[in-house]
Amino acid sequence: MFDPVFVTIAVIAVLVVGLSKAGLLGGLGVVGVPLLALVMAPRDAAGMMLPVLLCMDAVAIWMYRKECDWSLLRIMLPGAAIGTLVGWALWAVVSDAVVLLMVGVVTLLFVLDAILPLRKKLEGLPPSKPWGVLWGGIAGFTSFISHTGGPPFQIYVLPRRLPPAVYAGTTAFFFAIVNTAKLVPYYFLGQLNVHNLTLSAALAPVGVLGVFIGIYLVRRIDARLFYRIAYWLVFILALQLIWEGSSRLLAG
Repeated sequence: MFDPVFVTIAVIAVLVVGLSKAGLLGGLGVVGVPLLALVMAPRDAAGMMLPVLLCMDAVAIWMYRKECDWSLLRIMLPGAAIGTLVGWALWAVVSDAVVLLMVGVVTLLFVLDAILPLRKKLEGLPPSKPWGVLWGGIAGFTSFISHTGGPPFQIYVLPRRLPPAVYAGTTAFFFAIVNTAKLVPYYFLGQLNVHNLTLSAALAPVGVLGVFIGIYLVRRIDARLFYRIAYWLVFILALQLIWEGSSRLLAG
């Protein structure tokens, strides 16, 4: 049955993630699963988004195939592997209400991280390996639960002041590797079922289109006003998810 509300929100969510993969919206791709969680179960949203993300990752890697700081990835990826395994282990015991709450909290932390001066204080500091493993682990865990690994990744990488293309390439390779590693766990958890894969196939072209639109627009628009509006919308979305997740937990 055709549901215009679902289709509209799904297309917006995937487009935003695609634009983010191209570097247009920065870390706002974190809102993909939170948006979808408004119209479908968050676990199903995560399962449906994984193949779409892999399609977008392939485009991003091709774009930035020669631009990547592998020294940072060698620090962060072992932590990400641990975080992925922890997410897999906890998946069976975490309810949808808890997932909603976690997605809301991560989304809220993303907004706070964007407006608070933490990153500025960290700028220019040498990359600490334990710090990188920690944030890589958090990124792997939140990425596994709800594809919201962007904020933890950015907290460690952005202060390194990488050239924009190198930052984009490093981000593309990190999440391509992390997302590929999630395929086997998601399969055994039943998230790559026929229904989710059918939705993925329908939405993947939208995500790829979003990447190419982002490539075209990234150097052509002033996004300052957009960011202000977008962060407020993400803040409201985070509060809504936290409220819904908390309400379900309290209800039973």
